[in-house]
Amino acid sequence: MFPLFIILAFFVLIMAARGIKIIRPWEKGLIERLGKYQRTADSGLSLIIPFLDRLLKVDMREQVVDVPPQGVITKDNVVVEVDAVVYYEVTDPVKVTYNVSNFYLAATKLAQTNLRNLVGDMALDESLTSRETINTKLRQILDDATDKWGTKVTRVELQRIEPPADVTEAMHRQMKAEREKRAMILEAEGHKQSAILKAEGQAEAIVKVADANKYEKITIAKGEADAIKSVYNAIHEGNPTNDLIAIKYLESLKNIAEGQATKIFLPMETSSILGSLAGISELLKEKTASITAKKKQQD
Repeated sequence: MFPLFIILAFFVLIMAARGIKIIRPWEKGLIERLGKYQRTADSGLSLIIPFLDRLLKVDMREQVVDVPPQGVITKDNVVVEVDAVVYYEVTDPVKVTYNVSNFYLAATKLAQTNLRNLVGDMALDESLTSRETINTKLRQILDDATDKWGTKVTRVELQRIEPPADVTEAMHRQMKAEREKRAMILEAEGHKQSAILKAEGQAEAIVKVADANKYEKITIAKGEADAIKSVYNAIHEGNPTNDLIAIKYLESLKNIAEGQATKIFLPMETSSILGSLAGISELLKEKTASITAKKKQQD
């Protein structure tokens, strides 16, 4: 009797151990009873009936599908190597378990097929510069197609789009030619701007010199005008002597001879002034004769 009790107790312990299941925080548990789905268990401790129930664990974390490289013919008949990665997460553990037998393989084939379709509708240059467009369209297509499998495609990233070696070399030569062309244009623009600035500087210098000459002439003319005005006022207001008037007339005649003055104003008393001029002329003659005599005596 005692050994039978021990065996029964040992059997109960084994059954209890088999019926206790622990589900991790990132998992969901699907419990089947005799091959039929019963319920979904959350993370933590879960109890099942041994030999009758079966627990299937589904990882709910974000997963990645590596789409292998494949050759794709573009719209302009260039074969390019394309590969991508697809990120997805499970939204319904029941669908992802019972609606598709191998989700990873199905997602890989689906991504390859739609990637060929998208790149095949583009020219080479467009496909090389439209990575973001391809990523967005492919993600939308995969997300719609895998919705019935209980998953959500979060993002798709193209790893590379690689054209053939000869096409790559031609593209490099074209890029180099374009850069050299831009460099020559920039250099020519620099020379042009330098010449323009130099010409503008010279023109500005000429204008400043002309303004300075103009200002100088205006100042001189204004000074002469003020001097003539002062003499005129002195003549008409100060009652000057005929000798002073004669000296001023001689200065005016000198200016006329040098081209510095073109007009002279004579007062009404011209006869007396001319007499003074005659007297000054006699004095100059006497002074000249005296100097000449002294010079002869010295010789």
